[in-house]
Amino acid sequence: MTQSINGIQKAAILMIALGPDKSAKIVQHLTETEIDQLTLEMANVHKISAEQRDNVVDEFHQMCIANDYIAQGGIDYARDVLERALGEQKAFDIISRLSSSLKMRPFDLVRRTDPKQLLSFIQGEHPQTIALIMTHLPSDKAATILSSLAHEKQADITRRIALMGRTSPDVLKEIEKILERKISSLAPTDYTTSGGIQSVVDILNRSDPGTLKVVMDALEMDDPELAEQVKRQMFVFEDIVMLDDRGIQLVLREVDSKDLALAIKGSNPEVGEKIMQNMSARASQMLKEDIEFMGPVRLRDVEDAQQRIVKVIRRLEESGAIVISRGGGDELIY
Repeated sequence: MTQSINGIQKAAILMIALGPDKSAKIVQHLTETEIDQLTLEMANVHKISAEQRDNVVDEFHQMCIANDYIAQGGIDYARDVLERALGEQKAFDIISRLSSSLKMRPFDLVRRTDPKQLLSFIQGEHPQTIALIMTHLPSDKAATILSSLAHEKQADITRRIALMGRTSPDVLKEIEKILERKISSLAPTDYTTSGGIQSVVDILNRSDPGTLKVVMDALEMDDPELAEQVKRQMFVFEDIVMLDDRGIQLVLREVDSKDLALAIKGSNPEVGEKIMQNMSARASQMLKEDIEFMGPVRLRDVEDAQQRIVKVIRRLEESGAIVISRGGGDELIY
């Protein structure tokens, strides 16, 4: 039944079946073009039979399970598990539906490799090759690799990621063969957009403070304009002043008071003032006393506390609970 309708129609039916609350969370992860297409399709759906709805939801559930199996052990593992559970034909149908999207994901097996093992394999490669590989890794894994590289390589590779544009499929395919012959068939059939400023920001935001400082200092010396572009999109603890009062209050509910005192002690006065303005008089006074009685503290402890608070802020932003105004169209309209 679901084979007679296309992908965007299935997506529209699924969104309707999930209801407005869950659908709203999904929309937050879509591009503007995808939202436009999906909204138009949902508007054109007037009546959905119970059978059609159930078929779409069931297919989506099966695809999620198959993707999970692929993440655990690859396509062969997923096919084996699905055949045992659903039979050969059903497993074939599911794997076939997933195959087109899988072919658009280079370095699929590499993404599941432990970062430390991957580092030992790639650290002797050319910086451009390392940069290309890192753009196809989850940001946390890429950050681990960046932090483990020699300092003189960190800024160079960061700069290469930021300036990287489209990469030839032949180049990707060759690097895939070197890294993992088994995934050479997953090379894309068209140019893939890699790197860019956002890739750098995602990686550096998840790096330790020491690596962040080394990279940004080197970038400011070698390419001040690029460094400024990266800084504009990054979020550091001092940027908490870019949050509105409601956003700061939401953050304060979720951070540890000791972390807050440490973080403020190592920041500029404007940050402390902005935070205390969003606290009750009693809580503000207690925080001031905690900071005064704290005495000398290690810079590393301050940086770690600030990082923990920044993680809370990022999590709240990703969930849509708060908005970080970075300019350039981010202003809110009430």
